[in-house]
Amino acid sequence: MTGRQHGTEAESEKARGLIYYLGLGVSAGLLALVLLVAAMAIIVPAVSGSTPMTILTGSMTPTYPPGTLIVVKPVNADTLVIGDPITYQIESGKPAVVTHRVIGITSVSDGTRTFTTQGDANNTADAKQVVGAQVRGKVWYSIPYLGWVNSWVNGEGRSWLIPAIAGGLFLYAGYMAASGIAGAIKRRGSREPVETEAKNDERLDAEAASEG
Repeated sequence: MTGRQHGTEAESEKARGLIYYLGLGVSAGLLALVLLVAAMAIIVPAVSGSTPMTILTGSMTPTYPPGTLIVVKPVNADTLVIGDPITYQIESGKPAVVTHRVIGITSVSDGTRTFTTQGDANNTADAKQVVGAQVRGKVWYSIPYLGWVNSWVNGEGRSWLIPAIAGGLFLYAGYMAASGIAGAIKRRGSREPVETEAKNDERLDAEAASEG
């Protein structure tokens, strides 16, 4: 083997190593992203007693466009202030809810409060006042687009879908890491014979040149 051939093989190994590390980095990044999304969409709401919900209409655009996953945290209605985005029952005692922003608060003589709400994209306030009993909670944080997944996957499926994806990416990352270690060991074992052969080739080339 000539020095030029040895150099070509070294460059080829270097390129393969770069591709491996790039793939490992992408896998690790995807794994971290999936774990973060799983924590934000499932674990944090479960631990805090919050509820993940999906924005279905454009009334809160551009803050919460359709498809946004919002996490609604229970809150004492007496602590609400103007500007808070809240999720409340459209009709008291019924399950249908909407998420709009508080634009006005009225206190009555008996100490209760009512709230005037309006969607960010709407030109007028909502016709009906909201009472404290209707308030399900205040929007804690939101994740764009994930709401479509939340709507598509039912309650039971949501509990295993993201962990399954995370598990698959974790196994892939482990495979990439094991392959890299095995490749490094193989390259380390073959480096010395290759270097010895290259030196022998250089010595033979030098002897041939002197004889010529």
